[in-house]
Amino acid sequence: MDAHADKQPPHISGSYAEGRLARAFVTALTDADPATRARAGERARGWRRVLAGTAAGTLRIGSRTPVEGLPAWVTLEVLHGGFATGAPSAGGPLQPYETEAARRAGVAEDREALFAHALTEEGLTELWALLDGARYEIAVPEEAALLTVAWLVRAGEADAALELVAELRPFAGRLRFTPRPCGAPAPHTGAVHRRTVADAGAALARRGPNRAVEAQREALGVWGPFADELLRHWLETAGPDHRVLGHEPGDDWHERGAALLVRYRRLSREHTLCGGHRDPRSNLGILRGALEEATAGRPLDARRVGLLRHAAASMVRKRGLPGSERHTALRGAQAAQAALPSHQDLAHLVADRLAGLPQDTGAADVTALVAPVTEAEQRRSGLPAGSPVPPAIRRVVEGARSAPLATLVELGVVPSAEVMAELVPQLVAVETAAVYRDGPLRALMAANYRAFRNRRSLLLLDLARQVGPEELPWVRAVSAQRGEDARAERSAHAALRQLGEVAVDGFPGTLLPNPLVRELAVLARRSGLDAPLVEELAADIFMGTFSPKFLATAAVAAELLGGGTLYERYYGIDYTAVLALAGQRPGRTTVRTAPGFAALCHERAGRPSSHGVAANGMVIEQAQILTTHNLATLVHRVGITPASGWADLARRCFATVCRMTGRAHHEPRPLGTIKDAAYAWRQMLFHLSLCNDETAAAVLARLPDETARHPAHVAARLAPALEGLRLVAEGGSFAADGTADAGRARRLTGWSTTGHWLSQDPAPPGRR
Repeated sequence: MDAHADKQPPHISGSYAEGRLARAFVTALTDADPATRARAGERARGWRRVLAGTAAGTLRIGSRTPVEGLPAWVTLEVLHGGFATGAPSAGGPLQPYETEAARRAGVAEDREALFAHALTEEGLTELWALLDGARYEIAVPEEAALLTVAWLVRAGEADAALELVAELRPFAGRLRFTPRPCGAPAPHTGAVHRRTVADAGAALARRGPNRAVEAQREALGVWGPFADELLRHWLETAGPDHRVLGHEPGDDWHERGAALLVRYRRLSREHTLCGGHRDPRSNLGILRGALEEATAGRPLDARRVGLLRHAAASMVRKRGLPGSERHTALRGAQAAQAALPSHQDLAHLVADRLAGLPQDTGAADVTALVAPVTEAEQRRSGLPAGSPVPPAIRRVVEGARSAPLATLVELGVVPSAEVMAELVPQLVAVETAAVYRDGPLRALMAANYRAFRNRRSLLLLDLARQVGPEELPWVRAVSAQRGEDARAERSAHAALRQLGEVAVDGFPGTLLPNPLVRELAVLARRSGLDAPLVEELAADIFMGTFSPKFLATAAVAAELLGGGTLYERYYGIDYTAVLALAGQRPGRTTVRTAPGFAALCHERAGRPSSHGVAANGMVIEQAQILTTHNLATLVHRVGITPASGWADLARRCFATVCRMTGRAHHEPRPLGTIKDAAYAWRQMLFHLSLCNDETAAAVLARLPDETARHPAHVAARLAPALEGLRLVAEGGSFAADGTADAGRARRLTGWSTTGHWLSQDPAPPGRR
């Protein structure tokens, strides 16, 4: 049962939208980056539409159908926080591909004419060709609608096609229902990619000069050599001891000095990235200033002579005499570095390499794309052959690597669970579409699913559900074509288990983000498993209630962790009582809340008297503790077995705890980081509880070794938590307030309404 909404605010207020509008407006006016200003300006226009629509009554924020006149299935433009602007994502001006389609068909350049043309014999033939070649792209789900009509007509499902057309026709002039053609069909190899080849190429083509790198190049290639010339000029006046002004220079010396100063002024106009040469206190500035005086015929006073001699001596001492072996080697190395091609030029060269590949997908092999400059490329571009591609450019190309998800995680191309969640729909789309018997329909429904997952969630009230893909009219129209079978269920189960293992193994100290939980839940339903999964709730909009699946998930955790495990004892859970509470659930009914579970969470949170964000967070955290936030379901019902093993996962979770604790030490508002540290601590306890006693004891014994790798304040801050863990592991328990041994041992949780002990500077050892 998925009766739980992502967002459930206590009330709707214009102040949030007004604040977002003000923030976007300021960014649009003040940000240095033109692209950022443009994006902020678009956000500001969106927030103005939100405020205007709410005031006029044409927007009902909190509803599944927030825009007057548009059904729930229409994809809406949604801003941060789930606020619909009133604009449909498939609306707006005609896209270039629509204009081109109208021109080819000889019809008016409007969507209603395109809709009508698609239902002609010529239009259906064009759609059938797209279906068979799978050479189309679905950016928003609505673009799959007329392809579905065409499939139904060809399959002899005329009634279903007519019903679908009747449902779409009222919006034919406003929404685009036609697909966008593309060069190649989407691959179905089980590989994923973060960005397409086209995206990577465009990012590299936009790469401009790096000011810091170019300033360094100017310093090495222009001002270093010029400083050497000035030094040589002054050393002509030195005696045998290399002390400048050891004798009076001749007239020719003054003439050449004047020429040097003329060249300096030209270089200053042409090369403006470095400013150090203008500093009169720098060595170059001292030599130049003294030369200005000398060529003007003004005698140098004692102070300037002293500065001049000191500057010349320090330059010789640092690099050697100009022309010496040491000086020549140093300047040669610097000249070679200055002559290296710029990152901008190398980025453009790699963009040219990418231009030769299919643009709508990822690249299976990026080795050649990031190889050093070839001789052929040197002849075309002038860049030196053998020049390596810098890491910053390699990272952009790596983002377009197409490979199994586990490989991308291992390579660091997917650096977080949040990024992983963005990629998972590419895989889940294939699994959800596998139940369709017809190949072209399978490909269409997979493309539709990928596009649907780009929809942003709405802000909803009263535990209302977000719109699901099965509610789209074109998906409903082909629902009879689904052929559920054991093979599809096994495939979905295997995909679910693999994704669960990659997420837990790759990011053991991180909560599963909501978008990833949503995709795992889809696979759980497809596999026929009783594997309830729950979202992370937002503390600022929590209304104090939970859907029944939270209790179901807690019951799964009770089955796995009940009977006195370390996890159960550490958090003081009575999993027998949880199972009893779950046994009181009615069967399949319309019940949408679990009041008993909510009461248990409030009780375990100490029934906080306030109703703010921190109080809500304490209650939500207890729900996460009871449910293990899906880890128990993945292990007990899905059957994941991460390759690293539970002991290694526990150690890595503790490393995350230490890292977060160290970060919190330097933050003025550390509570968010402390919360994340407590979540990683909880996941460490879960993994430890799946180890045998001997292995768990070995892991616990090595935890101080990990704290020793971090600054001393990390061990000092975590000392009460480690003492509490040791206490429970040895059979002890906490008091009702989560402490023991006069506060020297503490249970680590993330939320508090009275200030968190982990945010306080630790007391000296003798005073604990």
